[in-house]
Amino acid sequence: MKSIDKLAWIELQNKSILSTKSYGKDKYYIPGGKREIGETDHQALAREIQEELTVHIDTNKLTYFGVFEAQAHGHPAGVLVKMTCYSGSYSGELQASSEIEEIRWLKYADKDKISEVDQLIFDALKQQDLLD
Repeated sequence: MKSIDKLAWIELQNKSILSTKSYGKDKYYIPGGKREIGETDHQALAREIQEELTVHIDTNKLTYFGVFEAQAHGHPAGVLVKMTCYSGSYSGELQASSEIEEIRWLKYADKDKISEVDQLIFDALKQQDLLD
């Protein structure tokens, strides 16, 4: 079984979660991406967030949130995505950049707008009363 290894940055405000939609995609995703060769989780996440949202995350203050695995959206059955999630503070102003078309703050009721793995993350956030 194939697995896509990705990282995600969980940014919560007012019990909503920061989500992004890439050009040509039909779902919103928690921001993040894949590691490049030799990168740590923190380095890769900082690079991806800078590229996609133009902000700097403080890698010294990243907090591990969990790992979630589900069917990869838009891929053949049996292709899974493994999402390692961190939360942490940032500096700068959030702006869509690179492949990101739109930034939105989503609530739990928006689960129909997100990928399968993000739905698992939304469930975990809801259970911890972090997402309305």
